[in-house]
Amino acid sequence: MMIPYSPFGRPQTTVVPPRTINVQKFAESRGPELETLHSIIKNRLQNDFRSQRSKRRRTTGHDNRATRNKHKKKRKVENKDVDRTHSLGNDKVAPRRVRRRIEFSKNLNGGFLTSGDGTKRLRTHIWHAKRFTMTKLWGFYLPLRLQGSGRGSRALLKKLKDRALVHDTSYCTVIQLEGLEEMVQSVLDNTMVSSSSNSEYASQYILSGLICCKAMLHRFGEPFSSPIAPIMYMWQPQNSCSINAKVTESTFKSLSGVDEIASSRRLWIFIHASAFGEGFEALQHACKQHMSANNLTVSCISLEDRLTKLEVIGSMALQVLKKTLHPANHESEFAKTLEEDQIPYYGISSLTVVDPRYFTEGGVSNSSDINVLEELTYKEQAMKQNAALVEHSEMECNSPSRQCSEFEESCDLSVCMDLWHLYKDVSPPIEERVLCAERHNQRMKLFGLGDRISGALDAPNIIQRPRSCPILLIKNYSQISSSKRWSIILPLSWVKVIWISLISNGAHAMGLAEKHWVACESGLPCFPYDFPDCKSYSWFMEMEEIAANEKAERIPPPLRPFRVPIQPPWNSVHLSIEKRSSSMERNFELQRQDLCTEDFEQKCLIDFTGYRGDRFTAIPFMGFIARTSRIFSQFLNQINGSHLLLFPKFINTEKCISKVIKENRENRNGVIFRVNYGPKLCFVRVLLHAYNKGVFEGGAVVCAPQVDELLLLTQRPENSEGQLQITESSVRSYFVQRADGKWECQLPTDPESIASHRLPIGFVTTGFIPGSKKPVAVALCEAINLACLREDQWRITSLKRRKEIYVLVRNLRSTTYRLALANIILEQREDDDLDYM
Repeated sequence: MMIPYSPFGRPQTTVVPPRTINVQKFAESRGPELETLHSIIKNRLQNDFRSQRSKRRRTTGHDNRATRNKHKKKRKVENKDVDRTHSLGNDKVAPRRVRRRIEFSKNLNGGFLTSGDGTKRLRTHIWHAKRFTMTKLWGFYLPLRLQGSGRGSRALLKKLKDRALVHDTSYCTVIQLEGLEEMVQSVLDNTMVSSSSNSEYASQYILSGLICCKAMLHRFGEPFSSPIAPIMYMWQPQNSCSINAKVTESTFKSLSGVDEIASSRRLWIFIHASAFGEGFEALQHACKQHMSANNLTVSCISLEDRLTKLEVIGSMALQVLKKTLHPANHESEFAKTLEEDQIPYYGISSLTVVDPRYFTEGGVSNSSDINVLEELTYKEQAMKQNAALVEHSEMECNSPSRQCSEFEESCDLSVCMDLWHLYKDVSPPIEERVLCAERHNQRMKLFGLGDRISGALDAPNIIQRPRSCPILLIKNYSQISSSKRWSIILPLSWVKVIWISLISNGAHAMGLAEKHWVACESGLPCFPYDFPDCKSYSWFMEMEEIAANEKAERIPPPLRPFRVPIQPPWNSVHLSIEKRSSSMERNFELQRQDLCTEDFEQKCLIDFTGYRGDRFTAIPFMGFIARTSRIFSQFLNQINGSHLLLFPKFINTEKCISKVIKENRENRNGVIFRVNYGPKLCFVRVLLHAYNKGVFEGGAVVCAPQVDELLLLTQRPENSEGQLQITESSVRSYFVQRADGKWECQLPTDPESIASHRLPIGFVTTGFIPGSKKPVAVALCEAINLACLREDQWRITSLKRRKEIYVLVRNLRSTTYRLALANIILEQREDDDLDYM
């Protein structure tokens, strides 16, 4: 070892700094230096040590009141009360603030915290309540929008494009069906209408549990009646139905054989909170009907207090997920698949992730006590021991896609079964105070100090808490989706941990209003706003109408705006059909006799029979919405409407709207066809774009333009500003409210109002989003009216044929009609219109 020498040639010795420092002696030795420094600063500031007003912060240093330390003392008293609350007994009740703090600090394995009236609170309630405007809706306290004036849509859409958004959908409930695979599939067939574009191999992958599916839930035996709600469902992976750690010896003996165990399946259904009661009742009724008919049990239970879901949306959603979700086994093939984004659309990825609080920004663990590999090894051995009881065969696909097959090979079955079988036994994560104590002890050990925190870390229940959590990751978007969406299904007790980590890694939270904006920007329907054929929509609109009336009553009568219907009167669309009856030579009484034949009732999917009268006007939504190309095509066939210019899109179809436009020929050749349709009208979802200018609000009326108006607005739009208007009195009397509270369209009587009056063919359910670069509105319009409009517009020689249909849109309190272009969704998408947010 070389000895260091000084410049003078003498050996230099290194002085080791002392382990401890006496602060008092150190200050005394540096006293003259501090006095000199103080004198210099004193002369520079001219003996004025007060901070400048322009540089003052919002601190309490300038506060000289006697009560300035009141809040600090109050906070100390609260902390003492928290520690001794359990020792108070029944003699003294703790303050409400203390009781709420103790209540929210608990992280139970299941269930929600409830208020005095039974309203449930999310696990992230405190986080949202500090930042969002909260509202009581569907039995929950939910975040509505960010605090402020209700704006901020421009910044939100920018974050959707450049960053990631996250929404807590814990209010959505999971319903589990369990039984024989054939019985569960029979329940699905009798209660759900799924996409008609699912090919054979896609259906096989759905049944195998590799991808999820979206459908519309109906009542048992009435798959084409009024729907209940849109749902998302997924099957338990087929290759592991028998790998269940909960199967006991008595359960195994009670089953008839190995095949019955292997064919027993589980199905998870995700349904919105507003339709949970009706949907759960319908599924229970379906299970009872199958049990009485086949003497086989299909259980239907709710997992509301066990599982939940988080939605991550945006272009950077996958990057945020990679920072947050750290797979326990980084060497598995699935971890590589997730890293390379090779998950198929709507693919389900099952994995076990480490508690994200143990990771820093660089992805390195902060704790040395994580032993996830041993935990996974134990679970894998337990599953293999149980799997030895039965044999299972792998799924055979006739024509599997390359991406799905590679994804199937990369799935690790020893890990992916955790959430399906252990969702009841997943313990809550370690408390934050315990983690802080662990980090403190690690820092003290690193600096060589002996100030260690003990007590809470030595508790046996803390030692047994898991450091990892099983989850399901879903790539919840298709190839044509404009926004990337991911869903995380996880135990309810782990929501807060994952939520805080997502926010820390760059995701921005959004409430119900922001979610509605994102859905409209993506061109997707949002439940229940865009589902007027569901009861949840009627209940929601009734609440909105009550709130709007209460708000209007607080305004002085001279300044109060006139009332308009909050819930669109869909029954008024019948008037536009009646107006076209003469041109279409429709005899309703004659055709009603034809419609009542037994042959028609057997072939018809939807009951179009019945007489149109005043009894239909009391129903909020008289009609049905075609959400799949198959149902839309069958509706056109049943009403003899194959000649109508409506082109539902199918894969490899010969009848396509693009081909018809290129052919540029007349299809009718002067022949008058008779359309057989009854009082139940068919609506389709359309996207509205303003032709020149205009902002379309929710509830706006969609009308049919005349030929001269269309030529005026398209050929000379600069000179047609304000020419297509109605009077102020006509706006007020366009919709009138009856004695029972329902609204209806009133036909004018004076000639001037009749000339400018336009009957509605549909209504806007979601208006323009302020700040959007490509504003779009979502509307529901009657299909036959759209077909007649397209036919009239294609006959105009001066207008170029196009896929869009020209319509007029007028806001309820406006006097001006605006020209818009309507795109029918079922003519643009091959995968139907069942996707939703």
